[in-house]
Amino acid sequence: MPTRAERIAELSRAARAGRWRLANLRLPAACLLPGHGLRAGRDDLVCADLILEGGRIAGIEAPGQDSENPSVDLAGRIAFPGFVDCHTHLDKGHIWRRTPNPDGTFDGAIATTWRDKERFWTPEDLRARIDFALRAAHAHGTVAIRSHLDLSGDNLETLLPLFREIASDWQGRIALQPAALLGTAEADDPALLDRIARALKDIPGAVLGAFARAFLDDQPDLPHRLEALIRTAERHGLPLDFHVDETTDPNSRGFLMVAEAIRATGFQGPVLCGHCCAPATYDADLLARTLDLAAGTGISVVSLPLCNAYLLDRAAHATPRMRAVAPVHEIRAAGIPVAFGSDNTRDPFNAYGDLDLFEVYRFATWMQHLDHPVGDWPASVTATPARIIGADAGRIAPGAKADLVLFDARGQDELIARPHTDRIVVRDGLPIDPPLPDYAELDGLEGLDDLSD
Repeated sequence: MPTRAERIAELSRAARAGRWRLANLRLPAACLLPGHGLRAGRDDLVCADLILEGGRIAGIEAPGQDSENPSVDLAGRIAFPGFVDCHTHLDKGHIWRRTPNPDGTFDGAIATTWRDKERFWTPEDLRARIDFALRAAHAHGTVAIRSHLDLSGDNLETLLPLFREIASDWQGRIALQPAALLGTAEADDPALLDRIARALKDIPGAVLGAFARAFLDDQPDLPHRLEALIRTAERHGLPLDFHVDETTDPNSRGFLMVAEAIRATGFQGPVLCGHCCAPATYDADLLARTLDLAAGTGISVVSLPLCNAYLLDRAAHATPRMRAVAPVHEIRAAGIPVAFGSDNTRDPFNAYGDLDLFEVYRFATWMQHLDHPVGDWPASVTATPARIIGADAGRIAPGAKADLVLFDARGQDELIARPHTDRIVVRDGLPIDPPLPDYAELDGLEGLDDLSD
């Protein structure tokens, strides 16, 4: 078996021919468009050859077809399309060392992040941390990211233009979308909400979003505020993205109230709801009523298992009793699209993580049982989030960009068993091998200079 370096060299030589063949691959059936004519086998994988030309997929054929073009035999290895991460927080990433969460709780994360933002969030600091995170995601095989941005205070005038510059710098490597992260209280100020929406609408792919806290005994004004957010998005032609039910408290009703508001307003744009952990604690009737309301409204769900497993059901010197994740099987069975995302990385909401969406998928397979059968779950980190956020990515199809992630695995057991740090990323039909950024690069950030241990 060739070494990874030898395989990359072999792929590079074949690609120089212009038109070439990746032979004997196993592709997730869920990531192929209908009509390919090939049969899915074990683990819902399709054996196929890919013909690549001009940075795109020129054809998909059954293995063993004669060809005069150069080919590289992958001997049944698995290939995914490039990953699409539809829920991250790039502005918060990589602040853990200077501003750690003292107890790992949700309340501790909010207070700690606020302190870090007030002290350190200069354009230079933000650019360094966001670029670091994007280089990690790029090396892992991600091709598109939606990032929530905290636009409270002066951040609208500083963070949003900076993010637009970074998105331009990364064009062609990772497609970036900004999502405004507001508290629903901002909806009480129509002029502010309108100003935020006007700033967003000038950025391709931008989204209006909010954290919708909705306990039974809390926020009686939430329905009015949700309506104001929805009407603003409607006027400016913006999609919506809500944080809801990031808790294991069964009294949380954010997802339900968003679904009610979408139905009441008749909003026709796409809506993404992130987290949705509390519904896993509902009784069967309440869960069914919630999902019935959400189905058919244009709402999709993104589950964020790494961050929520870290953050929720946490108490000092106690073992968590709940998995603290969205009930994804029930959500999908209701006809609601389900994706998985990275969420926070190395910040007070999650001390760990590296914007590796395969790590998220691997963890979710254990945590949320994305197997037996595998079915279309591979689409939950590729085709489904791409469709949710409108990214031209996530599919293996004739004419699609030849953005692939090649794994040294031939079935689900081998794929999930290892983290596959030796994966090979193919972008525009060419293998790339960017190094993961060194954490020491962040040592010069303000607040880290005086750390000696």
